[in-house]
Amino acid sequence: MSQPFRIGLTGGIGMGKSTTAAMFAEEGVAVWDADAAVHRLYSKGGAAVEPIRALNPEAVEDGAVSRAALRQWIAEDSTALKQIEAVVHPLVLRDRAEFTAHSDSEILLFDIPLLFETGADAEMNLTVAVSCSAEEQRRRVLARGTMDDAALERILKAQMPDAEKRARADRVIETDTMEGARAQVKAIVAEIREKTDA
Repeated sequence: MSQPFRIGLTGGIGMGKSTTAAMFAEEGVAVWDADAAVHRLYSKGGAAVEPIRALNPEAVEDGAVSRAALRQWIAEDSTALKQIEAVVHPLVLRDRAEFTAHSDSEILLFDIPLLFETGADAEMNLTVAVSCSAEEQRRRVLARGTMDDAALERILKAQMPDAEKRARADRVIETDTMEGARAQVKAIVAEIREKTDA
């Protein structure tokens, strides 16, 4: 079998990345989610638990890595994030490689928030950024009820600007409406299948 076609999907908070990834899955595309991989690594028995415990025993509670404890550690120690990333990034890469090796789908989608920041875009055949208006983004994030305006601003400052993601991506999927986003997903998948079957 020839190499699967690889799509890298990215987008800022509240842009509709998870929803768009689910739409690709509905079209028969195998989806790997970076956030879900980290969740697996941090949960009980996950590959990151013991290495994180070795760095900071207080970051592990009930046999799993505590995200709240990690946040506190990062806030208190300027070297913490680098130490955590040194453990987690290679494990995430391994998880992604295993997914790729064991998938029999002809199209693979990699849902990676830091696609461009980590250089993972170099491994993709196509990069896609999801985007919506700043007003819609703010409305969606605040509607979740998990953060306020100030927290959202901090995240937006830390993330690559939407305009830059749009400029760097091969394709941009506008997610202001579900129907519009779904039509764009269907068109991209149909185009890839046409190319790969040719």
